[in-house]
Amino acid sequence: MATVKVVVTGPFAAGKTTFIRTVSEIAVISTERNVTDHSAEKKGRTTVAMDFGRITIDESLVLYLFGTPGQERFDFMWEILSEGMLGFILLLDPVDKESFEDARKILNAFLGYGDVPFVVAVNKHDDDEAGAAIARAELALADSVPIVPVDARDLESVKGVLLELLLLVVKTRENQQVLSPG
Repeated sequence: MATVKVVVTGPFAAGKTTFIRTVSEIAVISTERNVTDHSAEKKGRTTVAMDFGRITIDESLVLYLFGTPGQERFDFMWEILSEGMLGFILLLDPVDKESFEDARKILNAFLGYGDVPFVVAVNKHDDDEAGAAIARAELALADSVPIVPVDARDLESVKGVLLELLLLVVKTRENQQVLSPG
């Protein structure tokens, strides 16, 4: 059985913990604690190290999901959690305009950790096309970067994001094999 490490990252309060809890077939290991800074106005609890969940795709494939802390003061965990990832999901709340500065920092950090496929998942937005357009513009994303709408509370929606990332991983690996000599 193959296991694949996927990282779910994004700014504070984007929905990362909810995303993992929605799809995990095991009780999620979470390091949420009460917020002790000004961010408590937005949300009472925050992930300080990681969230961990698991989903079995079929008898031959299991995904291990690692959720990162969204607050910059815990950014030392980002690189640790990125080790060995086959891809990552950048989860965004496009309604929270202030979060895009953090999203850019997180995206740049993860792009620096390794050349792996990623998708952007737009959470908490009623208009899928508008949410995607906001994310693409704010993050200056190329047209080739998949942007997927998601409701982090909905199992099928979360599965759709994971499927999009897995298809991108497979496509990237096929392209690498075609390009490599031998």
